[in-house]
Amino acid sequence: MSERLTIALPTGRLWSGAVALLAQVGVALDASGRDRRLLVEVADDVRVLAAKPTDLLAYVEHGAADVGISGRDMLLEQSRDVYELLDLGFGACRAVVALPEERADALWQPGRVLRIATKYPRLAARFFDELGRPVEVVVLHGSVELAPLVGLADGILDLVMTGRTLRENRLREVAEVARSTARLVVNRASLLRPRVAEFVARVERQVRTMEGPVRA
Repeated sequence: MSERLTIALPTGRLWSGAVALLAQVGVALDASGRDRRLLVEVADDVRVLAAKPTDLLAYVEHGAADVGISGRDMLLEQSRDVYELLDLGFGACRAVVALPEERADALWQPGRVLRIATKYPRLAARFFDELGRPVEVVVLHGSVELAPLVGLADGILDLVMTGRTLRENRLREVAEVARSTARLVVNRASLLRPRVAEFVARVERQVRTMEGPVRA
């Protein structure tokens, strides 16, 4: 593996926070309007890879990227073989179970088999297994809030930040499954390289300076 540092950033809700953090540690990437390039040479020895959040951990696990920034939600869902080193403190959200407002009390009764739509099938299966509740999981990749409205599912398991989308679709949160923030993840072999260790140390110092969370 070369001494070049490859950093994987997630497109979507964590993108702006990740770009801002990189700028603070001396890796300047134009955040004014991300173009369609997926691999950007930032310096002679640094490049940034823009990946979908669902794909990012695969790039780090297999060494295509040395380090990456991923939501804890993806770490919980995918259980990839990467080091989760730092809690970066931004992108806070929660994974919750939500049911239709008018039927939430009835549907949440113990022993009832629920059909849950989610983008997080493994996380959902673990959560309901720990509760000892039988569940049928319907995997969706778009707006899961639609599923209860049209009868595809009884409820959903999804990420929420403010809860506004739940309210607008007449869904009520009935359980919190997990809390998530952005995490710094590293390929296990890359962590042995001085170039990567130096970058990780810079990020850790910056997060400490901001008095944010550090240890994952």
